[in-house]
Amino acid sequence: MAKRKVGVWLIGAWGGVATTVVVGLAALRKGLTDTTGLVTSLPPFAGLDLVNWDEIVIGGHEIRDTSYSAEAQNLIEKSHVFNEKTLAGIASQLAKFDANVRPGTLFNVGSRIESLAGAATLKTKKETASQAVTRLAKDIETFKASNKLDRVVVVNVSSTEPPPKEEVKSWMWADVQKSLAAKGDCPLPASTLYAIAAMKCGAHYVNFTPSIGSDLPGLDEYAHQQQVLHVGRDGKTGETLMKAVLAPMFAARNLKVMSWVGHNIFGNLDGKVLDDPINKANKVKSKDHLLTEILGYKPQTLVSIEYIESMGDWKTAWDHIHFQGFLGTPMVLQFTWQGCDSLLAAPLVIDLIRLTEREARRGSSGVIPHLASFFKSPMGTDEPAFAYQFQELMRWVERVTDENLED
Repeated sequence: MAKRKVGVWLIGAWGGVATTVVVGLAALRKGLTDTTGLVTSLPPFAGLDLVNWDEIVIGGHEIRDTSYSAEAQNLIEKSHVFNEKTLAGIASQLAKFDANVRPGTLFNVGSRIESLAGAATLKTKKETASQAVTRLAKDIETFKASNKLDRVVVVNVSSTEPPPKEEVKSWMWADVQKSLAAKGDCPLPASTLYAIAAMKCGAHYVNFTPSIGSDLPGLDEYAHQQQVLHVGRDGKTGETLMKAVLAPMFAARNLKVMSWVGHNIFGNLDGKVLDDPINKANKVKSKDHLLTEILGYKPQTLVSIEYIESMGDWKTAWDHIHFQGFLGTPMVLQFTWQGCDSLLAAPLVIDLIRLTEREARRGSSGVIPHLASFFKSPMGTDEPAFAYQFQELMRWVERVTDENLED
């Protein structure tokens, strides 16, 4: 079978999640780790002919001035993630990927994210939205051409930006174009500009963040026009994954949830950004909406997200569920979820890259609804329960496996 070359363009390329993705891919390529945590390494996915580790080339946009080795070392020192032996074995590969990283955009990202920008990105601050899209798209096109890539998958793993104006959420492609062409301020956020840039040069777009990205009708319209795929939003890695699993149990047993309180603490860069109430608004909404969708009524809910610097990349979520049983008796379920934020997210990002690239080979365009199980606020489906979402993914696996057998 001919070897493919697939580009993965990471938005937030030197962030914790992106760095863990890149270290993970390099370690998998060298045989320095196994595939634990990768959904696409489960037996049913074996017949899909998914892209292999050694067929992926990394590039991306980043607003800070750093490197993969520096960020990986930071994760080791502050959070005890990875180990020195693994990093030593992949150092040359990380340096090659560093060379493909370009300055991102600060367009409507909020003051907290702006404060993190390095000198190279600060030089772009006077760009209009249209100029930013043109530059970002050119970076991706150059990456594709210089590496002779078959296709590119753009993945947004950057920090959460403030929510855009409400009017933007209903814009059609004509409205987007009009705003980009206008001389005044453009309300489109950076995540949407990245999505437009990706689609403009025929790349597929995955939004792993709570930011709006391509989640507006105009971008879906443009995706079909450009014959590209897009999917998102906000990776489902921890506490919300538990909600998506447990809430259907309460609904199925007719146990009334009276209140559900979730308290989250973590100390990485994403936590620092979310310490700003404006940026936090997007994340809280993403974590809180699915209980009403699953239960069919709205219990009292509270979601808190607090930045505790000493936690590093580790996060703890404590949930208190107060529910009513038979004869009106109140009962309680509590759980604590503790995990490394980037190590929970990175394998899902790799899965999404492989599955999006595979769907692209089928010639599809628009939203990918069968990837809903990976997201807190999935696009293209109204089904919020994890088990049902995963069934949709497995049905797709069966279809594609059957297609391979027919070929």
